[in-house]
Amino acid sequence: MRILVTAASKHGGTAEMAEWIGERLQQEGLEAVVRAPDEVTSLDGFDAVVLGSGVYAGHWLQPARTFVDRLGRSLVARPVWIFSSGPVGDPLKPAEGPADGETMRLATSAREHRLFAGRIDRSTMGFGEKAIMTALRVDDRDDRSRPEVEAWAAEIAAAVLAYGREPVLSR
Repeated sequence: MRILVTAASKHGGTAEMAEWIGERLQQEGLEAVVRAPDEVTSLDGFDAVVLGSGVYAGHWLQPARTFVDRLGRSLVARPVWIFSSGPVGDPLKPAEGPADGETMRLATSAREHRLFAGRIDRSTMGFGEKAIMTALRVDDRDDRSRPEVEAWAAEIAAAVLAYGREPVLSR
């Protein structure tokens, strides 16, 4: 089974999470290919897709939304899992998922949408973003949990491997 893992990432944190997912899928015996959404022109040859996006101002990043618009028909023809990353703090703020999370789940016929905590790293931000973080009194922090992300990837692998290619791909 060959799985595409793709994620839109503004400052690299969500892309790194996609790498973690790909590594775990490989450990579970699947062939995982990790690519940025803009690098994917076709889903031919992929049996399943894991799609993610960083969330800014409550929305998925444009490259992920464009990916769904461009490849929507191909996405609904195979199993898809989606994830969002972005909230930070204890408790996580915002606690709810992105405003377009349900729209993306429906557009892809995703089996699941998972929300993961994000990272704030001012060294990767422009002046405007730094000003917003200062105004909101948000400190640099990394609330991402690699074990949580990898556990989810293991769940995906188990679902794919439990049914084999034919039952998983039939809808």
